[in-house]
Amino acid sequence: MKILVLNPGSTSTKVAIFEDEKQIEQKILRHSPDELAKFKTLWEQFDFRLRIILDFLKEKNFKPSDFSAVVGIGGLLRPVRGGTYRVNEKMLEDAKNNFQGEHPSNLGCALAYEIAKIGGVEAFTVDPVSVDEFEPLARYSGHPLIQRRSLSHALNIHATARIASEKIGKRFEEANFVIAHLGGGISVCPVKGGKIIDANDASSDGPFSPERTGGASTSTFHNSLLFWKIY
Repeated sequence: MKILVLNPGSTSTKVAIFEDEKQIEQKILRHSPDELAKFKTLWEQFDFRLRIILDFLKEKNFKPSDFSAVVGIGGLLRPVRGGTYRVNEKMLEDAKNNFQGEHPSNLGCALAYEIAKIGGVEAFTVDPVSVDEFEPLARYSGHPLIQRRSLSHALNIHATARIASEKIGKRFEEANFVIAHLGGGISVCPVKGGKIIDANDASSDGPFSPERTGGASTSTFHNSLLFWKIY
């Protein structure tokens, strides 16, 4: 069984080919700022990214029909439990409407779907950013009108929990961890019985990171706006 895996990011599209559980091909297709500057919106990049993925497959002598399935990283979709989901029209609509925000990962399910359609196979996404396994108390914020939402690097967090569970000899569903994903954004999550029961919103909360401010002080931010007379 061969599986094509796609991970679109802000400056690259990562592509990998697996045969059963063995990775047989992998490449990071990098996009220069000049290349991406031609596109006004994220979704205008779709055809560009699709073409370079198909060019990579051709270079490696693969066709879309050679794969049993195509898997794309899941983006800021509707809240879902962790797991594997078949891509359908409703998911594509939410991704294209940037349902919970705009991010390159929103392209993942659509790229997988298009290539799978060419090959006559199924498209899937696994543990999208919008995985929501919060316990009730995790939804409370410091303001009655603001509810905390679950957006995290769920794919890496669940994968790390599975690897760690195996190393300590426990079932994934029985192990408890605190897991931190450190990348362009940072997610810090308690994982209880395989579920992400709380997390900072990696797009705007928690620790600052190479690409995000993290949880900046609202009063300081407000005062800076007044100082610079932004409003």
